[in-house]
Amino acid sequence: MSRSRTVYLAGPISGLDYAGAVDWRTDVQSALAAVGIKAFSPMRAKEYLKGTREFSSDTTACEHYGTLSCLSSPRGITTRDRFDAANCGVLLVNLLSAQKVSIGTVMEIAWADAVRTPIVLVMEPHGNVHDHAMITECVGFRVPTLGEAVSVVRAIFD
Repeated sequence: MSRSRTVYLAGPISGLDYAGAVDWRTDVQSALAAVGIKAFSPMRAKEYLKGTREFSSDTTACEHYGTLSCLSSPRGITTRDRFDAANCGVLLVNLLSAQKVSIGTVMEIAWADAVRTPIVLVMEPHGNVHDHAMITECVGFRVPTLGEAVSVVRAIFD
């Protein structure tokens, strides 16, 4: 992944079904691709998980998916997500309507902040479980909608 004009799409996966984990990411990828910005999803190359009704933080259930299942192992998830968060041009984080704290997403925010990657956060103005001083301090841009986040990402690169 080249840092120029690339975006990593962070956000909760645990507790969601496959569609819930990929739908918003697919929409944002399309919107950004239309202006020449490449977006990377943590769900890429994981189509073998399409039948999943609810993801959990216990990833041992993914071991029977064959060759690519190593992408869904704890080490595989951590290794690729850390690489993506540390090497993207912008980290776009969607925390809208989160029901519980997403430890993985918090890690991705920390990895991106450690290398001073700009972070665009989509989150309600009040009441989100992630509303914490350390999260808001790391975030450069906070908006209430995905559409606004796409506009901010475009402005960062233009």
